Amino acid sequence: MKHLLNILDLTTEELDDLIKTALDIEANPEKYQDKCAHKTLATLFFEPSTRTRLSFESAMLSLGGTVLGFSSASASSTAKGESCADTIEVVSGYVDIIAMRHPKEGAAQVGIDHSRCPVINAGDGGHYHPTQTLADICTIYKEKGRLNNLTIGVCGDLKYGRTVHSLLACMSRYSGIKFVLISPKELALPEFEKQEFIKNKNIPYEEIQSLEEAIPQLDILYMTRIQKERFLDANEYERLKDSYILTAEKMELAKKDMIVLHPLPRVNEISVKVDKDPRACYFEETRCGKYMRMALIMKLLKEKNEPINIEIKDTFVGDKKCANPHCITGTEQELENLVYKDKEGFIRCAYCDSIVK
Repeated sequence: MKHLLNILDLTTEELDDLIKTALDIEANPEKYQDKCAHKTLATLFFEPSTRTRLSFESAMLSLGGTVLGFSSASASSTAKGESCADTIEVVSGYVDIIAMRHPKEGAAQVGIDHSRCPVINAGDGGHYHPTQTLADICTIYKEKGRLNNLTIGVCGDLKYGRTVHSLLACMSRYSGIKFVLISPKELALPEFEKQEFIKNKNIPYEEIQSLEEAIPQLDILYMTRIQKERFLDANEYERLKDSYILTAEKMELAKKDMIVLHPLPRVNEISVKVDKDPRACYFEETRCGKYMRMALIMKLLKEKNEPINIEIKDTFVGDKKCANPHCITGTEQELENLVYKDKEGFIRCAYCDSIVK
């Protein structure tokens, strides 16, 4: 069955088709108002969300479907100790499609393994967030007219930022891309992400700690917040939380046609004074997110029984449990120690992709 775990589950041709559909939905909403009549979406959000959850619900309702679900783990039987696997097994028998968010990395894979219907990963810890990337690329296409020949700066939390990881993976498949990685050393992009999506593809990149130094060369500036909920050490968060703040003064250093994106919510990393700048596209990004989710829901429901076209990990049972403290295997105690060997020869957890030593 077709699901969406990772943005790489979609080919660039499929992404182009989703963007085309999303823009048509925006222009002609009445054409799509009954496309999912008599279909039900479950929004299973084990972690709080505003934009992602509500945009999924709005998307399904705008397609003529219905929605059920919960908005936090405390509002589900998880509070009683029910596993994620059991929750998905049960709920997937009630609905036609599921959008799930979970604070643990690899939870979406568990959901897919136990579901009777298509599952959309709406964010699993610091791992993946493919539908945010759909919103990102739709906005880029609308504003720039292309997805190639761009210099893209990603700024802030590159270590735990699932939106950054998904965006880099997606954009690494287009030609003429350059990445500028802007972060403190403590929040730098994980080495295996850099290796897989940048170095192995010979994509030019820079690692810079100064936003002011980076901004003049950028076509896209992707700001992110420092995510308190991803830190195990509160003192480290306090030390790093104000590392980057985009102001109107810093925007004067940028190109006249550079655009600013942000997955939201923001805390203080973008001054509200920047909102009036025509290059600030983060609220438009939220609207694009709804249209892209509408297009995705229709696609998965239509194609759910067609052959999948993605590379399946060749997994096997390892002799050691994943040591990543954010991995779903830490809380779902009965999960098998599934691992796989990556292209570099490293053994990785099949759920969160961390190296298993």
